[in-house]
Amino acid sequence: MRAVQITRLDGPDAVQVVELDEPDANGAVLVDVYAAGVAFPDALLTRGLYQHKPEPPFVPGAEVAGVVRSAPPDAQVSAGDRVAALTLLTGGMAEVVALPAEQVFTLPDAVSLQAGAGLLFNDLTVHFALVQRGRLAAGETVLVHGAAGGIGTSALRLAPALGAQRTIAVVSTPEKADIARAAGATDVVAADGFRDAVRELTSGRGVDIVV
Repeated sequence: MRAVQITRLDGPDAVQVVELDEPDANGAVLVDVYAAGVAFPDALLTRGLYQHKPEPPFVPGAEVAGVVRSAPPDAQVSAGDRVAALTLLTGGMAEVVALPAEQVFTLPDAVSLQAGAGLLFNDLTVHFALVQRGRLAAGETVLVHGAAGGIGTSALRLAPALGAQRTIAVVSTPEKADIARAAGATDVVAADGFRDAVRELTSGRGVDIVV
């Protein structure tokens, strides 16, 4: 199978496309990968700057989407299912991956495989931040920095679904403001002077959670 491999730790230029043996199932879910997500940790991994430091050569890729080739009987998915999956940081940028069943999730038909490949890493991070760390409660206001990025747009989508009444997006350009609005931001403010803008928007109250 073809795979993307990091052969040395001097940046993205070290990435190569190589031929590797396909993984064996060995009780895991085998997924034919149609799309793999690319996130900031992948760039850090190419320089050995992420907290997880695999020794090269290694295959990067924390999240994928594809079609199940085979699955053990006790898995929640079966052969032919469209899925999104987490590899837990490495191994995703390959034509086939073998993953524990608990890291593989059925992908709704309304979500494309390309979109599914970029779904879990951001959304699960934001869900953890809002629910576990932020203890988001119904009716609260969430301020989102870097609102046009992956984590930012995920926060703008998930916060209302989890009960937030208002989201305030902080952006640096008009183009990013458009992205934040498209992601559902209630209000958008410029990064320069955002504190005063937020204070005015909230009549001095401030916000409940900052992402």
